Order: sequence, then C-alpha cells, then structure tokens
Amino acid sequence: MKFSSLTGSRAGRVLLTAVPVALALSVLGAGVANGAVPVSFAVSGSQFKIGASELNGTGFSQYSGVALEKTGKPHAVAIANIKSATLADLCQSVVSDTPLGKLGILIQAGGGGKPATASDLQLGMTDLQGDATFTNIRIGVDASTVNTTAKGEAGGFAQDADALKIVGLKQTAWSTQAGTFALNGLHLQLTNGTECF
Repeated sequence: MKFSSLTGSRAGRVLLTAVPVALALSVLGAGVANGAVPVSFAVSGSQFKIGASELNGTGFSQYSGVALEKTGKPHAVAIANIKSATLADLCQSVVSDTPLGKLGILIQAGGGGKPATASDLQLGMTDLQGDATFTNIRIGVDASTVNTTAKGEAGGFAQDADALKIVGLKQTAWSTQAGTFALNGLHLQLTNGTECF
C-alpha cells in the first residue's frame, strides 16, 4: 500500500504511518495545533529519507504530533512508535544546499543478511510508502491508551498493533530517536546530493 504525505493544504488530513508505518486516515487534532504532542527534541530545518528492503517490528502505535524547530516553527507529523525493530538494507540520506552546491550525507547499513536493529524507536514522519502487514491491529483507539509506553494526547485518533512488517519501505521524516540503534556494516559518506530514493 502507498501512503500519501501529510500536508496542511489537505485540511490537516493524514494517512497514518509507522516507521516508518501505517494504515488509516486521520484528522490532526487540537493537540497538534497547540504543540501538545511534540517530538522530544528540536529538529533541524531539513527532512531526511529512510529506506529499507524490509522492516519488521513488534509493539507498534501511531498518532499525530508536532516536531518543533529551535525557532519554535512547528511541523505536523505522524508519530510512530516501535518497541523492537529490524531493518534490512537500511539507507538514510539528507541533502542541503551549501555555497559549494548540493551536499548530502548518505548512510547505509544492515545488508548481507545482517539487518540493523533498534529498540524503543520513535519517528516523526510526513510520508511513508511500502507494502504493510499488521498483526492484531486496532484502529481508532484513543491516543492516550495505545499499547506502547509512548502515548499521544487524550481524545486523539490512534492505532496500535502487536507486530508489523513493511516491504519496500520509503519514508520521509523530521525526526528519529531510539533507545538503541545498532547499524551492522555501517557506511557513511558525503555525496553531491545522492538520496536513498
């Protein structure tokens, strides 16, 4: 399934996503508008891309939130939580305009049958694509009652699931944080603007 991007021009509607991931259509609530459900650190002014041939995770929830820049500028996001995840053929890229032209950072890991692993993963994303399968999913639960440690605002629309699988993951995000993130076979390189997709 293909997930469309979260944009203010679509009257606050968002296809719910999770890690990179998701399923149902939601209306961003007042908590997003007033920053009541923020990402827990100031984000840069650039989004980045994450790709993986396959993501497998357990302990998933998703609800709407806000990522704030240091200046206070807000960005509406779909917050996805995954208790434990593996990502095969992980790729992460970010590109910036500089006085020398476009400059990018490209990170690759998790290849050769040794996927990257993460615990207590939380993502603030705006777009997700891939073929997704959920186990024991609940759609439309109150965001403050999802079955993960991290929760959203009371009254907010949310979903959760015991497990998820996404094949052909392509995600655009403002933030990623994790308790642990093990990048097997890590390769980081500067590029002239090469992106994961």
